[in-house]
Amino acid sequence: MKTQIITRAGYQKLQQELNDLWRIERPETTKKVSWAASLGDRSENADYQYNKRRLREIDRRVRFLTKTLEQIKVVDYHPQQDGKIFFGAWVALENEQGEILKFRIVGPEEIYGRNDYISIDSPMARACLKKEVDDDVFVKTPESIKEWVVVSIEYNKD
Repeated sequence: MKTQIITRAGYQKLQQELNDLWRIERPETTKKVSWAASLGDRSENADYQYNKRRLREIDRRVRFLTKTLEQIKVVDYHPQQDGKIFFGAWVALENEQGEILKFRIVGPEEIYGRNDYISIDSPMARACLKKEVDDDVFVKTPESIKEWVVVSIEYNKD
């Protein structure tokens, strides 16, 4: 089950997506469907079929976003978090080979389209929680247990 928390920036991004879909994209697509329907035979009308499908996709996403935004809890930065890894932290880890891994721990709905964000539900994030700089982090993978050292912890304080 997904954790129902999100950063303030993530919440605002989902709200903006919902607003754009509902106020801009859906009305435009509805106009295209009406125009294509007025041309007659809908069974062979690619514009009608494509835009009708797009309208269903928009409606599905609008329902999902509406439900998610009602249920999800925004978690803001708090000064007590300084020095330890918690939700919203930017973390840098280093392994024995000197490879550096940098990521931000965020809610599951925020990771899409970002390769520097990981979900709070991921094994890596769970292993990092409450760790401090210079602490060891052990992450179980299908092959073995990977060891990392916490190099830095930062928070967006906005």
